[in-house]
Amino acid sequence: MNQLSPRARAWLIGGLVVVVILAIAAWFLLPPRALSFAGGRTVSLADYKGPSPVGAPAELHSADLVTRGRYLTQAADCEVCHTREGGEPFAGGRAFKTPFGVLYSPNITADPETGIGAWTDADFLRAVHKGIAEDGERLYPAFPYDSYTLIADDDVLAIKAYLFSLPVVHATAPPNSLGFPFNQRWLMGIWAAFYNPDQRFRPREDRSADWNRGAYLAEALTHCGDCHTPRNLAQALNNRRKFAGAVTAGWRAYNITADHVSGIGGWSDAELAEYLRSGHAAGRGLAGGPMAEEIDVSTSRLTEADRSALITYLRSIPPLHTSDLPASKTAPASDSPQSLQAGLDPRGKEIFEGACVSCHGWSGVSLLTNYATLTGDRAVNDPSAINIAQIVLSGELRHTSDGVVLMPSFGDAYSDTEIAAVANYVTARFGAVPSHLTAKDVAGLRELSSH
Repeated sequence: MNQLSPRARAWLIGGLVVVVILAIAAWFLLPPRALSFAGGRTVSLADYKGPSPVGAPAELHSADLVTRGRYLTQAADCEVCHTREGGEPFAGGRAFKTPFGVLYSPNITADPETGIGAWTDADFLRAVHKGIAEDGERLYPAFPYDSYTLIADDDVLAIKAYLFSLPVVHATAPPNSLGFPFNQRWLMGIWAAFYNPDQRFRPREDRSADWNRGAYLAEALTHCGDCHTPRNLAQALNNRRKFAGAVTAGWRAYNITADHVSGIGGWSDAELAEYLRSGHAAGRGLAGGPMAEEIDVSTSRLTEADRSALITYLRSIPPLHTSDLPASKTAPASDSPQSLQAGLDPRGKEIFEGACVSCHGWSGVSLLTNYATLTGDRAVNDPSAINIAQIVLSGELRHTSDGVVLMPSFGDAYSDTEIAAVANYVTARFGAVPSHLTAKDVAGLRELSSH
C-alpha cells in the first residue's frame, strides 16, 4: 500500500481540521427550529382534521375583522414594543438597548408619512413574515419576524385591519445608534437566510388540539422564546436551551421548562393560569419588568381556553435545569428583625427597615396584599438579584382585580451601593441563596433601564 506523501498528509489533516471547525461552528450557529423538539408529522392547515389552531378563539369566530385583529394584536404584544413611555399607543419611539447600540421601534399607526398608512396588504405580510419593510429596507430581528413568520396570512391581515382602525399619530422615531458594521441593514438578509424559515405554522397530527393551539400562541403570537430562550453568537435563539431562561433588557426572564427546581414543573395549572392572568400567583411571586408588560397587554387578555392551551404547550417543553437557580425557599423568615449574616452591608438592613418592611414585612409575608409577599418569589430566590435590583430602581405599577398595586421607584433615592446592599439583604433574608450584587452591577442595570 502506497503511503501518503508528507504534502498529501498535511492537506488531509488540514482538511479534517477545517471540517471539524465547520461542524462545531454549525452546531453553535445553526440551532434547531422552535418546534423541532416536538417531532411528529406536520400537515398543512387545510389537511388538519381538528379545529383550526390559528385565528381568533371560538368566542370571536363571528366577530368582525377589526375585533378579531384586536385580539390577535394583543396576543402578539405589539403595543408594548411600539409605545414609548408617555407616548401614544403604537406610535413607536421605544428604545431597545442591545450589545450593538440602541434601536427605536417605529410608528405602526396608519399615518401615511411616519407610520404604515401607505403600506399594502402585501407590504405588511412581507414585513411580518420576512422582515422587509415597504421600501425594501431590512428590519432588525429586535422585531421578532423569525417568530411572526409562523402567523397565518389571515391573522396578519386582521392585525393590520385593527392597526388601521386606531387613531393616526404623526410621529417619527429617533434614529438608531448602531456602530459599523451593525448599521448595515443588508446584513440582516444574511441573518434571515440562516434563522428565518419564512414558513407558516403547521399543526402536528399526533398532538391534541389544545397543544397545537398552545404552540401557535407560544411560538407565533406571544413569541415566548424571544425572552425566555438564550441566544447564540449570531443573536439567534438557541433552541438547544429552549425556554431555559435568559437576560433580556437587563431583566432575567426565568426558566419556563418543565424542570421542577428551576423551571415551572412544580407549578400547578391553576397557578400558571393565575400568573398569566394577573401577573401573580400565591407563593410564586409577582411579575415585573418586561414580563409584567407582557401580562398586562397580552396574556391577561387571552381567553381562559387560550391560556389553558398555552399551559398545555408549556408542559410539553423538555425540562432543562438552570444551574444557578436553587429551589425556592418557601418558609417565611422570622417575624422580627434578625442580626445580619456575616459579610452583609449593614446599609441593606437599614434601607429595608426604612423603606420596605412596612409593605413586605420582616417575615416576607405582607399583611397588606398578597402581591407584596416575598416568600417563594423566584426573583428573591435568584442569586443574581438582577430583578430585585431592577424593581427597586424602576418600581412597578399594576392594575389588578384587587385594585392598584404600587411599588415605588427608589432609583433616584438611593445610590448604586445602597441598592446593591438592600438587594443582597433581601435575597439573604428571604431567599435560598444570598446574592453578591455590587455597585458596578447596579450601575450597569441602571444604564440599561434609562431611555
